[in-house]
Amino acid sequence: MAEDRFARTADQVAAHQDARSAELAARVHAFVLPAGDERAIDVGCGAGALALALAPNVREIVGVDRVPELLELARERAPANAQFVEGDATKLAFDDGSFDLAGTLRALHHIRRPELVIAELARVARPGGRVLVVDQLAPVDPLEALDVDRFERARDPGHARLLPEIDIRQLAEANGLVLLRSRRDEERRELGQYLDLAGCGGQAREIALRLAPHGTEAYTAVLGWYLFERGPA
Repeated sequence: MAEDRFARTADQVAAHQDARSAELAARVHAFVLPAGDERAIDVGCGAGALALALAPNVREIVGVDRVPELLELARERAPANAQFVEGDATKLAFDDGSFDLAGTLRALHHIRRPELVIAELARVARPGGRVLVVDQLAPVDPLEALDVDRFERARDPGHARLLPEIDIRQLAEANGLVLLRSRRDEERRELGQYLDLAGCGGQAREIALRLAPHGTEAYTAVLGWYLFERGPA
């Protein structure tokens, strides 16, 4: 289960997050351009990467995740305007239109039914509010996408599947979200460090290395950033 993997590797995830926190905060601020008075939510927050990046620039931020070990690490890093609660990303315990900004960062590919997460992000965002989705994208070529998913699942059994950009856009549109802006980032991943981050060792590591795209030293992932606006109710 994904929760088991993240419970085992929580400290590694948090340390990796800390090393990149300043860079992430700058990217999030430049992309979202928060006004400063938003009530925001980070769905599938893990150790709080997105929530902590947003916290200095919003009124309030709530992080939601299913892994208590990650939530505890997020709380250790939290400023006064951030809180972290245990919950299900596919069934959020918040009323419709509760937030000015709803976001998720690198979580969709861990969830078997990502369409439910996007529906929940849209539901809890107020009319005129914004929804941020950031996740690794599937390659356009279906066969290449299968290969990448096979590698990612060998590395981390909690991986479900990557969505291509067109799926993210169509799911957003189906939930009344209008695209404001998007961007793509290429991310070179050193395989040794990337496997360590998932706690992938022993025979599983050997299998993952054999399945690694483009050799066994590194591969380049594409991260898609999408900022949507929720239409009128």
